[in-house]
Amino acid sequence: MSGIGPVEPGEGTRTWDPADAAASASTRGRPRSRPLRFYDAHRRAVLAVLTAAALLAGGGYLYATRPHDRRAASLAPPFPSQVVNISYVGPLTVPPGTHPQTFAFEVLLSVESGPPVTTTHLTQPYAGLSLTSAPGTPFRTEAGSARKIVITMQVTACGTVPENAGLPFLDVTLRNKRAIQDHSFILGPRYAQDLSHALQVACSNDSE
Repeated sequence: MSGIGPVEPGEGTRTWDPADAAASASTRGRPRSRPLRFYDAHRRAVLAVLTAAALLAGGGYLYATRPHDRRAASLAPPFPSQVVNISYVGPLTVPPGTHPQTFAFEVLLSVESGPPVTTTHLTQPYAGLSLTSAPGTPFRTEAGSARKIVITMQVTACGTVPENAGLPFLDVTLRNKRAIQDHSFILGPRYAQDLSHALQVACSNDSE
């Protein structure tokens, strides 16, 4: 348990009740008996002991969130992975004269809100496949905007890439004022089909 709440009102805080007010007025000025004085003197200690025992039995602790702590948390910028989205656009035709085992895709990177996000690194998980991007990393994207990115891949070892890429993803390192995060973006079944087809074509005449 991370805490209990809301925090109880401080000592002496009561809700307004006319019946309580009348009872208080009728007893005001009367001398308090010795047992009542003893109870008043030790009430706080008893309550503290009981509260501590209850919390220890439940394995929790009591804390109060200060107003300025809550304001600071609400004003902190979001983590970059919370506001960045990468979606798959489709395959691209590579220029003539490009290495025969090269293919390209286009993706769209968008930033929903918060401070600008810098993409510092972009790669993919397969050992036998190299990746470059245009624009090259690092590049910065402002909030409320989207940037088209051309992903060019080249097969370097057909024996280490899958024949069918079941659930491929892009590994991206993102940075903003809040944090630096490594995040994996799954681009969906259409990207998986296009990547699998590109790998099959690239390695169809491979002699390895």
